[in-house]
Amino acid sequence: MAALTPAIFLMGPTASGKTALAMQLADRLPVEIISVDSALVYRDMNIGTAKPDQETLARYPHHLVDIRDPDQPYSAADFRADVLPLITDIQSRNRIPLLVGGTMLYFRALREGLAELPAADPEIRARIAGFAQAEGWPAVHARLQAVDPASAQRIHPNDPQRLQRALEIFEVSGKTMTEWHQQQVVSQLPFDVVDIAVMPPDRTHLHALIAQRFKQMLTAGFVEEVQSLRQKYQLHPDLPSVKSVGYRQVWQFLENAVSYDEMVFQGIVATRQLAKRQYTWLRSWQNLHRLDSPDVAQTLKILQSNIILAKVLQAAGI
Repeated sequence: MAALTPAIFLMGPTASGKTALAMQLADRLPVEIISVDSALVYRDMNIGTAKPDQETLARYPHHLVDIRDPDQPYSAADFRADVLPLITDIQSRNRIPLLVGGTMLYFRALREGLAELPAADPEIRARIAGFAQAEGWPAVHARLQAVDPASAQRIHPNDPQRLQRALEIFEVSGKTMTEWHQQQVVSQLPFDVVDIAVMPPDRTHLHALIAQRFKQMLTAGFVEEVQSLRQKYQLHPDLPSVKSVGYRQVWQFLENAVSYDEMVFQGIVATRQLAKRQYTWLRSWQNLHRLDSPDVAQTLKILQSNIILAKVLQAAGI
């Protein structure tokens, strides 16, 4: 059975309740949780990532949490290289891989593979960053729109990391990111996947949850956490860890680039924009089972629609 056991993809926008749902499933099924989150991979980044506490992680172990220091980059390619053998190992033990998170690029990289993109060019990257500092990231987005409209449509004007990379690829190679992806060979996964997403239809309520959670993070010591990270590690603004939503805004506050109130406002707005991008990814996801809320009963019904998982549920008395 192990080779045929499907993996479960549990996706959704930030603050939608998918992690709590994963834990409810772990109480009922022989699953192992794999984190699909580009920020949870980093040690000591706890408050701003809403990382489960140590007691929770002891009860519900998560693979791929706390596997890098914040001064070490981690990419979608790293994730794919780490997670494929991990899934095989979990299946070999007759357990179900439950991949949960909101980093949609990681999910896509696992399902479809990755295009072999040109290596980073520090000189070109620095030049783009300088242009952004002088003119603003919307100007970088406009420049990308002129050379690669498809990527510009997909990348938000306030997503500096992806904007910089897309424009860098064009300037390094003379080919757009869209052209590179068109040459990509899709890699078929050696197992089936059940795709589920928690997608609350009420965006106003989700936005309120996002604002509430960000303020709770600040009360819990988010600013102090970033201060500690700056002292412990050799961090700089171009690292993926520092570019994470929330951390980037607190970093700017600590650099005296924005006031405290502006940092709070920008952090909430950036998190809302992240949620919007996650919705955009999910709307085009094939064969997706959508949940309005993190309902464990409804999720189990979806899993029962898969023949092999239905046998697992039956064996578990569900």
